[in-house]
Parts: sequence; structure tokens; C-alpha cells
Amino acid sequence: MNIVILDGYTSNPGDLSWDGIAKHGNLKVYDHTPAELAIERARDAEIIISNKTALGAAEIDQLPKLRYIGLLSTGYNIVDLDAAKRRCISVANIPAYSTPSVAQLVFALLLELCNNAGAHSVSVHAGEWVRSRDFCYWKSPLMELSGKTIGIVGFGSIGRETAKIAKAFGMNVIACGRPDASGETVSDGVRLTSLENVLSLSDIVSMHCPLFSETAGLINRETIAMMKHGALLINTARGGVLNERDVADALADGRIGGAGLDVLSTEPPKPDNPLLSAPNCVITPHIAWATREARARLIRVLEENLAAFLAGTPQNLVFHNK
Repeated sequence: MNIVILDGYTSNPGDLSWDGIAKHGNLKVYDHTPAELAIERARDAEIIISNKTALGAAEIDQLPKLRYIGLLSTGYNIVDLDAAKRRCISVANIPAYSTPSVAQLVFALLLELCNNAGAHSVSVHAGEWVRSRDFCYWKSPLMELSGKTIGIVGFGSIGRETAKIAKAFGMNVIACGRPDASGETVSDGVRLTSLENVLSLSDIVSMHCPLFSETAGLINRETIAMMKHGALLINTARGGVLNERDVADALADGRIGGAGLDVLSTEPPKPDNPLLSAPNCVITPHIAWATREARARLIRVLEENLAAFLAGTPQNLVFHNK
């Protein structure tokens, strides 16, 4: 059986092993695959594993031996599911592998906005503390999280993990599960309320909703106007849930006090992305999922998914050839 990994580098740049996949067949691993080479490289494969290399209808229709697509991700938008269904090709994803790591980065970004540890370290190494007349100084206002309200937009596994950490900081937590939700309930000590309430009552807004048509551009000029003046914005969900121009403008005029972003609408970003030059904006290159521990879980579940499919007991299916 021929198995091809089309773009394995980001999941495993060499610090993990593909042996659990290799034991199931003849494995070929490519670090990266340009779109124009996808068909050539996968033509003889029964099993294809991909992260970001798209498998649209044009590709799937030209891969006659293909039986199974294993995704190195939770999202499955790179696969044309209608084409897979027509060809009776099973597709499996990897849910919830990075939950602790993503929630951890939420607070890495938030703490950087609150304490500016990186900027202060740079200033010390530049000699500012040596030259200071006082025993301490700070380069920007410092903020304590205890007692602040964090609003979580999207209350799935990562939103819930974020809420748990927030409570450990002594924060008040409110959340909305869906942008169109109304009414109020309480879940695990978290007040579930409307999006408007989350935006208007929160000192920090943290985005955890998936990117669908109804959430695209959810944070925009109109919804920013609902937020507290100077509130902080964290996004570890998908870049497309923000209108990036509106967020950049709000950072420039102080309507948003600071933003911590791990995702942008286009990745890598274009040089003219307005957030790259926006003030008080901390941006990391989509690393929330990429701890070694999370990537090890990713590959372990990838192996389990493949073994289950080959044993006739498939799991984590987006679409199954019954």
C-alpha cells in the first residue's frame, strides 16, 4: 500500500517520528508540495495525508487509487468533500488535539499585552536599567488580570479551557456559544449570554469561534463599537473572524487598547496587511497548535485513525465510504 504525506514539515520538522504511519505501507514524506505537483506525487497513493495542500475535485478525480485522506488538522476545508463522496473516499480529521496549547497561548498573548515582558527585557538588555536613577521603571501601563472580565466568543473545548485558566487568574468569565445566541444560562460557573453582552461587558474579548459564513468578519466596525473603550482583543481562532482593517483602525484610535493575534486572514500574511503596522498589536505566526506535545498528539491520532480505517472500524470521520 502506497502512503504519501504531502506536507509534513510543519507537523513534524524532524523532532517526531512517522514510523507509526510507515508500518502500514510504503511511505513517502514530502515536507512541502506545491499545488502543481500534488497530482504527480500522489498519483499511485491509496492513502494521502495532508495539512494545507488542497485536494479539490480536480486533484481527487485524477487520483484513481485513492481510498483514504487523513488530515493533519481539525479543519477539513482543504478537501472537496463532494468529490470525495462521489469517489467513495473516506476522510478523517483530528479533533481537539491542541486544546491545552491553544488556551496557553491565549494567556501568553494576554500577559504580553498586560506586562510587556518582552519589551521590558529588550530595554534592560539595551542598558536602560543600568542607566536608571530608580530601582524600577515601566515602559507602558501595567494591567492586573484579577477581577477583570474576559468574554469568550465560541464556547467549545478551547473556549472552556480558556475559561478554566481565566478563573485561576481570578477573572470573571462570560461567554457566548453562538453569535446569534439569546437568553442566559450558567455552565461551570460561566455566564452564557449574547454576543452583544459579551462585547459590551468584557475587559478582554477572546475569539474561539470557527470560521463560517456567519462568523466571517464578526469583529468589525459595528461590533467594535459595542466593546468597552480600550478593551483588549485576543484571536487564536481564525484570522477571518476579524475585519482586519477595522481592527487596525480601532487600534490606531485607541478604541481597542491592544490585540494579541496568532492568526491572520491570509497566512503567511501579505506585506500590506494593516495589522502588521498597527500599534499595540502582538502577532505570533500561527503557533498556538505547534507545541511538541500537541504535535505528538496530532501524529498519534493520525496513526490511530489510519489503523482504525484499515481495520474496518474507522474513527474521526468527516466522510466515510461505507
